[in-house]
Amino acid sequence: MFNPLRQHHRGRGARHHPKFPWSGSVVQESLVMLIRPSVAVTFACRAGLCLLALTTAPLHAPARAQSADLVLCDRIAADPSDPDKPADVKGVAEIAKSDIPTAIKFCKIASNSSRRAVYALGRAYAANHEMPEAIVAYRKAADKGSTSAMVELGVMYGTGTGVPKDEAQARKLFERAAEGGNPRGVTNLAALSKSAGAPADPVKARALLEKAVESNSAEAEYQLGLMTADGVGGPKDDVAARALFEKAAAQDHPGALERMGAFAQAGRGGAKDSAAAKAYYEKAAALGNDDAKVALKRAECPYVIKDKQGKFVTNLCF
Repeated sequence: MFNPLRQHHRGRGARHHPKFPWSGSVVQESLVMLIRPSVAVTFACRAGLCLLALTTAPLHAPARAQSADLVLCDRIAADPSDPDKPADVKGVAEIAKSDIPTAIKFCKIASNSSRRAVYALGRAYAANHEMPEAIVAYRKAADKGSTSAMVELGVMYGTGTGVPKDEAQARKLFERAAEGGNPRGVTNLAALSKSAGAPADPVKARALLEKAVESNSAEAEYQLGLMTADGVGGPKDDVAARALFEKAAAQDHPGALERMGAFAQAGRGGAKDSAAAKAYYEKAAALGNDDAKVALKRAECPYVIKDKQGKFVTNLCF
């Protein structure tokens, strides 16, 4: 069965779709900007949020304004794993229900001049269960080169969500995304190949992930860490895997945080540190990782009760 990655995490991470290990209210932060004499400022308010946007650059640099519409679209609808997302934009794994109308409104405005806003608009439509509109936005973003939109469309074709099921089309989209360095494209392509009975190429998948890691992609670091830890597509190396998980965990990737907890708890690929393991698990659990929640519960209830056949019954807590 086709089991691609859709939004943010795989296998050991939080799931966003029953078939996918990975499938994608924040309007309260204040913005503070230092203003220099050579920079003009536009002040705008959107949905109760006031934003400062630079309208001109220093005298000898080209102007590169970012609209208040795009800033707001990013803050409530950006995909945390989207390679197009600026580093200073956190993104949201799921768009809050209360933010959906605002996201649709302002991402639609921003989409006139921003590729990532077109993709975010697709996410907002999908969150609002408006699948025909989401598909149109994803196609438009993909045509503009958004690898994240290619992945979302590939998932739809691979599962027959909103469109007739077409694994050949899904494969083409995942291949385009993978060649563009999107780690979701790489892992979904491998999953699709395996499910279709075609020989998956883990060596190529690992090479593509290594390329994606160069752009400091937390998801690529996490996925490459999994392959490195299991020896898939290349040598098994716990030290290297732990280093990859640590880099992704530093970017608050829930799956990587959970893996760091497991590696620290077992002393795998580095020092054994129960306190650090607990801290990693707690942070991952706070970000919604179910495996980390289970690990924390297991630590509270370390004794296993089994029946006469040796089957698990329950954990004994103190």
